[in-house]
Amino acid sequence: MFKDYYAILEIGNVASLIEIKSAYKIQAKKWHPDRNKGADTTERMKEINEAKLILTDPEARERYDIEFIKFMRHREASEDSRFRDKGKREENQNAYKNTKRENWKGYTESVNDDYISYKFDDEVLKRWMENAGRQALRNLNEMINEFGSATIIGFGEFFKLAFMAIILSFVYFIISLIFRL
Repeated sequence: MFKDYYAILEIGNVASLIEIKSAYKIQAKKWHPDRNKGADTTERMKEINEAKLILTDPEARERYDIEFIKFMRHREASEDSRFRDKGKREENQNAYKNTKRENWKGYTESVNDDYISYKFDDEVLKRWMENAGRQALRNLNEMINEFGSATIIGFGEFFKLAFMAIILSFVYFIISLIFRL
């Protein structure tokens, strides 16, 4: 299934590497599972990481851009055939753009037919995208596990330092009592 990584990162398809990395950071902060509790945030973060992996690799991005143009032509042709009689193509495109920005889940469902019906010409890119998806999921799981471990270690250090401060305060109190006598 083809994915619009530019839409996922909310950037244009002519974005520079710096813009891609910046958009990745913005989306990662916005959709991080620790900031947004919910079932779809993990999937969203996976796709954000997947988009970064493909779009920051020069060879993968070159292949992706060629396939992206073909996909956009496919989508436009299918929209033309769907809305030719009704004359609502422009209205549909505006609804598509608004849905994309407002509701991720609604966006993926609204264009699902185009993504499913599109056939890849570049099998290498298809495998790379599948591998990027698996790698993004592994990265996300590692990040979540490391954050959990860091939290436990952080609390452990906090309590250890707090305990040491209490002991030192008690020792200081005892020493000050001894010197007062």
